[in-house]
Amino acid sequence: MSALLDAVGAGRVAAVPGLVKPLTAVERKAELAALKALRAELRDWGFRRWQERQEVGCALVVAGAGCLTGAAAAAAWISARDLRVSSSLPHRLLIDVLADRDPRWLGDVAHRLADRASTAALDYRLITELVRLAGCQVPTTDGYVHGWAAELPSHGELLPALRTDPDVRILVPRLFETAELSGPLAWQNDPDEAHHWPSVLAVLADEGVVERRVLVDATVARLLRGGRPGALTFFLRLLRRLTLTADEERDRTGDWIGMAADGPVAVAGHAQEVLGRLALSGALPVRSLADLSASMLFRPEKKLVRAQLVLLGKVLRADAGAAGELLPVVAEAFGHEDTDVQERALKLVARHHRALDADRRAEVAEAAALLSPVHRSRAGEIFGDVPSAGAAPYVEILPPVPERVALAPAPADLAELVEEVAAFIASPGEMPAFERALDGLVGHAYRDRGALVAALRPALAGCWWLEDEDRRDRDQWFTRNICDLEVVAAALLDRVSTRTLHASSNRGKAGRSCAHSPLVGVIDARLREAAYLVHAKPPPFLLAFPSWETGALDAGVLVERLREYRRLGATPGPADFAQALLRVDRGGDPAAVRAAAELGTPEADRLVAWLTADGAPVPALRPMAEPPRPAEVAGTVWPNLTGREPEKSEATEKTERAELSAVRREFPESFHWLGRPGPRRVQACYHWDALRGGHWTAVLPQDREALAALLLTESASSARDDERGGTWWLPLLAERGGPVGRCLHRGLAYGLGARHPQDRLSAVDALLVLAARGELSGPMLGEELAALVISSDMKINRLADAARTAAATGAYRTVASVLLPALPALLAPEPAAPSASAEPGGGSRSAATYPGLGEILSVAADCVERGGGSEEIPGLAELAGRRGTSQVITQASRLLIAIRQGNDHSEP
Repeated sequence: MSALLDAVGAGRVAAVPGLVKPLTAVERKAELAALKALRAELRDWGFRRWQERQEVGCALVVAGAGCLTGAAAAAAWISARDLRVSSSLPHRLLIDVLADRDPRWLGDVAHRLADRASTAALDYRLITELVRLAGCQVPTTDGYVHGWAAELPSHGELLPALRTDPDVRILVPRLFETAELSGPLAWQNDPDEAHHWPSVLAVLADEGVVERRVLVDATVARLLRGGRPGALTFFLRLLRRLTLTADEERDRTGDWIGMAADGPVAVAGHAQEVLGRLALSGALPVRSLADLSASMLFRPEKKLVRAQLVLLGKVLRADAGAAGELLPVVAEAFGHEDTDVQERALKLVARHHRALDADRRAEVAEAAALLSPVHRSRAGEIFGDVPSAGAAPYVEILPPVPERVALAPAPADLAELVEEVAAFIASPGEMPAFERALDGLVGHAYRDRGALVAALRPALAGCWWLEDEDRRDRDQWFTRNICDLEVVAAALLDRVSTRTLHASSNRGKAGRSCAHSPLVGVIDARLREAAYLVHAKPPPFLLAFPSWETGALDAGVLVERLREYRRLGATPGPADFAQALLRVDRGGDPAAVRAAAELGTPEADRLVAWLTADGAPVPALRPMAEPPRPAEVAGTVWPNLTGREPEKSEATEKTERAELSAVRREFPESFHWLGRPGPRRVQACYHWDALRGGHWTAVLPQDREALAALLLTESASSARDDERGGTWWLPLLAERGGPVGRCLHRGLAYGLGARHPQDRLSAVDALLVLAARGELSGPMLGEELAALVISSDMKINRLADAARTAAATGAYRTVASVLLPALPALLAPEPAAPSASAEPGGGSRSAATYPGLGEILSVAADCVERGGGSEEIPGLAELAGRRGTSQVITQASRLLIAIRQGNDHSEP
């Protein structure tokens, strides 16, 4: 071993330059071959040698860079991912070992490093030193520019540093052209702070260090291009800090129009302000203002729409001759979904319609047919008879009822199975892929375990438990953690002891840390049982393999599997058979019951009892008449989250003890929660990254009410605590089997009031699917929504957004059937006795105390106007009769008119 290789192998990076520089070209070539061999060896070092690998890798980078003669090879070596265990490089040592090279070679390396997007920002110091030594042009790649910005000082030193930077004129414009905004610009973007980027760039423009026109053009172009809100915030603040002159604003009229029409709300708002100044000063032609308004009046942001109507009103007051161009555009707002916008547009037309010629007046009058019925009478006063909109008979539009999709069997080909297993372990997927892979491992282990093991070992070579030599660590890991398919694969490859597998498969106790624990416990028990069986005596296949992608299992299919087990003399796994019972369709297939009775095995007899009246659902699967409402997660109980045990009679306690005893006799330990319908203590949940989605819902595919009771806290947290992702289960349960009751409707109510729009969309999807299947109870859901609003568990504006989204799909009657039953409680000045979810000391409330109630009334009115009338709502007439012009009173009047008009006329 040479002195250089010895120093590199020991991780003595500081000694490397002194050992490389005296070497000749021939000696460097010889050393390079040994360094490459050490690099290949370094890749195979396990995670336990991470510190040694980091030290040796750092030394290898310096040594290899010094021994390589080609610029491309040197740049590739320096930026190689397998050598960069640490994010930073020893740039001073690299400069030391490379300083004697030809300047053109150094410049080539510098630019090649700058072209590598993944490492250029991290290697900025090395690249800039190489550029200085080479005397070449500075790179302008995104990574280098980001590294340059990150290395600049802050806290009052940014402006002096940029004033003296020789590359400032080249690199500052590039800050506006990179795909992503540089981090320092996003962090330091306060325009009122003298030491932040907006103020500093404005000073540089005033001083001529950076050309002002270039800076303004780049900022406007970036805002016009669009991007992430955080990035656009910086450019918008910079633009305001630059304080454009009237000439600069006028020269970019087309850019402002583009931003106002299509830009994000903040950018569009600024562009609208600029265009307003141009329009009022006469610098914006009326035709251009009309074209702009045609886009602005149909933006979803009401603030922008109202501001545009105000601007049009000012222009019309200043120039009455513009009415012919502008009023037809204003009339297009008669069809806006917001009746307040309709009213503002109608008032504007009413003030200026006399300036229209006959043709323009007829055009505006024809557009009045789009107005809401509440504004039709006012339009009639202006134009005379308003033509009918000529709408076709109303048709409710609901999504098609989802059909059950058969689950494809596990791959029969060994290579295909191994590929699916390796892919799932690398990136866990949905329930169908999980079930196929698990059943395939069990089946192939039964038919040819040796071939399966031989194929699995190379496919899973990257798994840590194949590299780790300490069996105790592996056993402890697989004992304490839910490892998905890894525990089965590890059992097949003999990487976990039989004692551990036997103990963990028999343990199978569902934890009680949170509401998800029962579901996780079932999945965990199945995995551990399968791992033990493939290691000891594999069954021919799994009984619980679903028939459909929902997780449901056909009763006839299960009978045939039990018949095959009897023929082969196989013994069903307890967890596998228990899961099969929970998945089987209990709809009552007489043929399946008769076939099971003829088998005569204990498992067949249990199936017969499960499918007939003798097998009434266990306590945890019985629908709750009135499920309790979730409270705070920590320190409460599941599924009754009220914080105290309900009182029970002696007879009730005796019955529950008998049922629990029966469940303990018939089910393995991980399923004993099925016999406990009562409350359980809940602690912090740790399942945010565990098996979710279809995995959990496939545990009880025929009992969605029981699933809803278990998962109710998730959707509740989306509304109460503003957490993200808690409504994922609602669309899945909408497609599952079993009755729909209070639990699912309550979870749906929470989902419709979730904080994040994506969560509300999941709830809307579930709502529409339930309606399409005829399983939605509008009055029940309306009662739940009202109770959540009254108890402050939900913000009403979120509900309005979800309801509006659902109605926009064409389901106006469905949405009305939900909202109208909720209104009496919301309109009552003093609700009856507070519900179980009411906040302590809530007291009486009036309709005006619910911020956003006007939006709910608006959506309800829109649904009734489009979908037909309904019965009068208690309290609505009183609210509509109040004095004032608030949104609540206006929309209450509109809803009342829509209801009465619908009752006066036959249903379309």
